Amino acid sequence: MSAVANTETYYGTGRRKTSVARVRLLPGSGKVIINGRDIEDYFGRAVLRTILMQPMVLTNTEGKYDVIANVRGGGSTGQAGAIRHGIARALLQADPELRAPLKKAGYLTRDPRMKERKKYGLKKARKAPQFSKR
Repeated sequence: MSAVANTETYYGTGRRKTSVARVRLLPGSGKVIINGRDIEDYFGRAVLRTILMQPMVLTNTEGKYDVIANVRGGGSTGQAGAIRHGIARALLQADPELRAPLKKAGYLTRDPRMKERKKYGLKKARKAPQFSKR
């Protein structure tokens, strides 16, 4: 059991494609830790770091919360999208007034696009073998 019971913890679960992120927001200086690593370590590309921080930038809460995220599955872009979704949901828990801007920007909507399954008789989900007339 922890020595200090912190009631100011907000949770959010974010998903995108096959990635699932469990996000915790704690009042702090704005540092971001993903799977026990710093954001710069985890996401090498600046674009992914930008995607991840979009809800915080939109709501002007960049330096107010520390983000601790555990993310599994998918690729780097899917994981960044999942964390973004989780942060948006946690911010909503922290302050319900932020619902309108987050919803308008589309950060509360789960991106349902997934890889389509391969069908039998086909090479991929939709690619058929070459047709030969003769």
